Amino acid sequence: FSECEHSVETPHGVLHVTLHGTRTTRRPAILTFHDVGLDGKSCFSPLFKFDEMQEIVKNFTLIHIDAPGQEEGAAAYPTGFQYPSMDTVAEMIPSVLQFFNFRTVIGVGVGAGAYVLSKFTLTSVTSSLSEQILTHLFSQEELSANTELVQAHRDRISKASNLINVELLWKTYNSRRDLNIDRSSCTFKCPVMLVVGDQAPYEDAAVECNSKMDPTTTSFLKMADAGGLPQLTQPAKLTEAFKYFIQGMGYSKWMASSCMTRLSRSRTTSLSSSYSMDGSRSRSRTLSQGSQGGQMPPSPSQTMEVSC
Repeated sequence: FSECEHSVETPHGVLHVTLHGTRTTRRPAILTFHDVGLDGKSCFSPLFKFDEMQEIVKNFTLIHIDAPGQEEGAAAYPTGFQYPSMDTVAEMIPSVLQFFNFRTVIGVGVGAGAYVLSKFTLTSVTSSLSEQILTHLFSQEELSANTELVQAHRDRISKASNLINVELLWKTYNSRRDLNIDRSSCTFKCPVMLVVGDQAPYEDAAVECNSKMDPTTTSFLKMADAGGLPQLTQPAKLTEAFKYFIQGMGYSKWMASSCMTRLSRSRTTSLSSSYSMDGSRSRSRTLSQGSQGGQMPPSPSQTMEVSC
């Protein structure tokens, strides 16, 4: 089988990696990491050249990672060089998976290599950066269905030339501080429309956030049958809701009344709104279309449940 050597750039330096096989990504790769005093070839070549191992070898891609500076012929590090920690070496592995476009691997480690692969697993870096971001963007239902949108974003992120920059933003976002919103003392002083899909990975967080918002200035839109990116999967519904939000801010004169009727023409939806007899607004409104467009009194204080 074919053998190809690569130098893979990672956030913590370059790794020497040897790849064997057809490089098919339809199944996991077998990823190896050697022990101290060895490299990928000396540690694993006898095993993977064994006759009875060939049935596995011919069906899987092998990826042998050499620890920094441990490959045959590597230049000696200068005196005083600070070798990366085992945690840091483990953090280099996702870049290798990204380089070869593998989402999953079967790990084989010996000694120090087994420790590195264990750290790789225990520190929640078992998937590539693109897969981590996809679980942030999409619901489990969407990921399981592997929709065209999911595939397109996986491809775009995994092949991004600025992936290192994306990783830096991702790490910064994950270390963010709480907004500390409180309805009684610290909240927004402007109208807010909060939107979430009912299948979004952060639905619970959005519901909790809404509970802390000022109900007199907040519109909460939970979109039925929508995942993490409703602006891409449900643009018509979101556009209609946004128009009502703008109308509620007093800008309805800038929009033709015909622009407000898209959802009301839908045969599969209904609209209900709760108001007192004197016309005062209730704290919460539920929108599921069916009444005439434009007749719904706009209000920033509302909860919308939009379904199709």
